Amino acid sequence: MLKKSDRVLPAVIITGCLVGVTAATYWVLTQQNRLTQMPVGANIVPQEALLTISVSTDENQWQQLRQFGTVQTQAELEKNFRQWRDRLLTAYSYNYQQDIQPWIGKEATIAFLPPEINTNTTTNPAPTNQNQALLMVLPIADQAAAQQVWESKSQTQNKWISRNYKGTQIQETPGTGNTNYSAAVLDQRFIVVSDNPQATEKAIDTYENGLSLAKVPGYITAISKITQPNRFAQVYLNVPIAARVAQANPAQTAIPQSLTRLKENQGLASTITIEPEGLRFRSISWLNPNSQRLHRVENSAGQMQQRLPSETFMMLSGGNLQQLWQDYVTSSQSNPLAPFPPENLRAGFKSLTGLDLDRDLLSWMNSEFSLAIVPASTQAQQDFMLSLVLMIETRDRAAANKSFQQLEQVLQRRYQFKTQETQLGNNTFTNWIAPFGTLTATRGWLDNNVAFVTLGAPIVERLLPQPTKNLASTTQFQNTVPKLNPNNGQFFLDINPTVKALPLPQLIPGQNILLEATRSIGGTAAVSDERSIRYDIFVSLEKEKSQSQSSENRENILTTSH
Repeated sequence: MLKKSDRVLPAVIITGCLVGVTAATYWVLTQQNRLTQMPVGANIVPQEALLTISVSTDENQWQQLRQFGTVQTQAELEKNFRQWRDRLLTAYSYNYQQDIQPWIGKEATIAFLPPEINTNTTTNPAPTNQNQALLMVLPIADQAAAQQVWESKSQTQNKWISRNYKGTQIQETPGTGNTNYSAAVLDQRFIVVSDNPQATEKAIDTYENGLSLAKVPGYITAISKITQPNRFAQVYLNVPIAARVAQANPAQTAIPQSLTRLKENQGLASTITIEPEGLRFRSISWLNPNSQRLHRVENSAGQMQQRLPSETFMMLSGGNLQQLWQDYVTSSQSNPLAPFPPENLRAGFKSLTGLDLDRDLLSWMNSEFSLAIVPASTQAQQDFMLSLVLMIETRDRAAANKSFQQLEQVLQRRYQFKTQETQLGNNTFTNWIAPFGTLTATRGWLDNNVAFVTLGAPIVERLLPQPTKNLASTTQFQNTVPKLNPNNGQFFLDINPTVKALPLPQLIPGQNILLEATRSIGGTAAVSDERSIRYDIFVSLEKEKSQSQSSENRENILTTSH
């Protein structure tokens, strides 16, 4: 007869095995689910791809996109996509509607490979093209239709040359200039097309046994956090590669140069979905495995928008201004391309005020802050149209008051400003008055721990007491600014006629055209963990009133070819 212990042992073993099998099954299913969330071609695109864009082929989604914008933005959109289409399809004598649409899957991927891809090949070891190679991955949903198109094109194109690369047939034809276009079928599941034969070979190697996009450190985990089943597009930027390309060509514009500040990041990714009122971007950045820097997990923002009046049309908030400055200082130390070197900012502040930026100001700015623009009241004639409002929460009110007093002494002594204390209810605030009598700034306290400074139009009476109809309560703010709770900061911009009339600096090409097509922009950031940060953005877009009538006559950007 078995002892009790002898009967228990098999049960324990069986239970342990069941738990192990269950855990293993759950892990396999989870990994498979994550892999199905990856963009098409994630196992084909080489790991060193600079930029990867996966776009829906669903015509209904493209039709939704065409509802937004103005005539100018629609023309710009069509021009850009024609350039992509012509670079690979039209130059290759393909018509999307006739030759691609009958068999393609629900998503296509376009990848830009860095110039050095030309040297990683046995076919042509010398660089032949210093431009980035373009690689397109087209999934096959209907093999019979794809085979029919492939065979018909092979028979009618006399310039095509067939060659074998490690068991895979590559079809090539000369393109414009020195560019050779090539295509190959992988496992009867994908067609890869490129304007560089070395890129096609690299894709074949990657699919067979190479380091693909899916094997980028942290890529699968990051993408799984932002993916959406109804996505219109998904974008991935390989930050280390982008930084290297930017540093190799310092003559580039400021936008790629600024990428060098992010070289400790492994990647930036964003999933784009089309919604009835605009575009939503669910984004994430994550650090590379070798980074010694870790994010400080602190999500303490979210109160400042309740202190601002409802008519505020721009607000930027954050959880800790002192920490933000320290992070910038750290990232700028090894970056000669930093637009505002910290030492220059410190020296400039010292020269203007005689104060130490870190010790006298930022030392007490260690909590939530916001920078906002509020329009002047329309009830009276004002010298200024707008007011710039800075709010800072602090744990050391005495240190803050000391800094303000030192600053006021400098304004009086060096610049002949006058200071004037004013009472509003139970609150006392100080006006800084310029030599010619124009009120230029006001500072005070909203409560025991939130200091404020306004510059421009006087708006204190709209801040004190705290407005009941505040920015956070407005429908536009709630519909525009994404909700991530808790969060480490938010951004809101109402693109109203006042904003469009401002003499804004030209930051990107076609900026004015984009502003005309936009209603508002909202963004929210949150530190997910020590190695990743979420950035969600929503862009509310105008809708062209005549769009439904003109769309019938507008050339389809995907279905036409020259």
